[in-house]
Amino acid sequence: MLTVLAAILGVVSGAAAWVLIHLIEIITNAALFHELSTTPTPLSELDPNWTLFVAAMGGALLISLLAKWAPVIRGHGIPEAMEAVLTKQSRIAPRTAIAKPISAAIAIGTGAPFGAEGPIIVTGGSIGSLIGQVLPVTPSERKILLAAGAAGGMAATFGAPLAAVMLAIELLLFEFSVRALVPLAVATAVAGGMHSALFGDGPLFQIPSHDFAGLDVLPAFVLLGIACGLLAIVISRGLFLVEDLYRKLPIGNFWHPVVGAIGFATVGLFVPRALGVGYDAIDDVLNARLAIGTVAALALGKLIAWWLALGSGTSGGTLAPILLISSSFGTVIGTGLNLVLPGPDPGVGAFAVVAMAATFGAAAQAPFTAIVFVFELTRDYDVILP
Repeated sequence: MLTVLAAILGVVSGAAAWVLIHLIEIITNAALFHELSTTPTPLSELDPNWTLFVAAMGGALLISLLAKWAPVIRGHGIPEAMEAVLTKQSRIAPRTAIAKPISAAIAIGTGAPFGAEGPIIVTGGSIGSLIGQVLPVTPSERKILLAAGAAGGMAATFGAPLAAVMLAIELLLFEFSVRALVPLAVATAVAGGMHSALFGDGPLFQIPSHDFAGLDVLPAFVLLGIACGLLAIVISRGLFLVEDLYRKLPIGNFWHPVVGAIGFATVGLFVPRALGVGYDAIDDVLNARLAIGTVAALALGKLIAWWLALGSGTSGGTLAPILLISSSFGTVIGTGLNLVLPGPDPGVGAFAVVAMAATFGAAAQAPFTAIVFVFELTRDYDVILP
């Protein structure tokens, strides 16, 4: 029965991903570009002005109102799913399946620097949990359904079914078992198929080929790994610091997202591409289409905007921001290493790709998932060793 339910969860997760991504595009076009369209408009075309503050603050107020009905929408989703597994016998409130994607679409559509993957993951997980609460299953089986729904959400978003299985095992199930593996594999395979049917079957990011051959290039990647580990520490501790600062504000939690909106909108005035999901910006960084100064500004702007937004308690995912921050950081570090280290130059795009895996693995404490994840995003086998 679990296998059949997992297949259903894969279909539902794929549909949820399609609906949320298109809802984000509609809200983005309406709020930031003042037009009604389902065609995504890159934020590089945004003309930032005072209306950006109106959109961001309006979205923040809507999210604060929605949080009164469903407080679980605050945050990026994965920790909430982990909490449900650890403390609530994998029970997630049914309203989460509705409130989380709506709040995330509002936040991202009005400029918040988040990804859609976290909300889709928690939506899939909450649907799996709901099925497990309605049907007569054991807490262990309900946990498997929650993990299968969450993994399906990740596979449907990124087209990365293998990484989705590993993420569910490392962060939600905390153990490997054949009984759990089969439903996870079925859910992610179906969701991955949904991704191919709805979004195309190519890699999410098109990157040029890189020459990783030869041991003489590995010392540069060792240094990059150390730098990315430090970046992961900065990302995490900086977020905790910002959250503490919000708690010290002499205003209620209801107004924190509004303060965060003012903050990330201010960043958006100077670095518009730091706002929103940022997949197009990641693609430009990986393909070395941007000047190094622009890349550095993008990394810093995205990091500050993300801190201010997520620390305020609004709703959105963290994977896409980390991918943009780390790929930009890797480009900057790679440019510097190429200047001071002898030997072949694999290209700054290679450093950007490896930095994504290293930073994500360090930040999530899931290194194997990170390696497989970046491989599936790029379909570049050569990236595995560095």
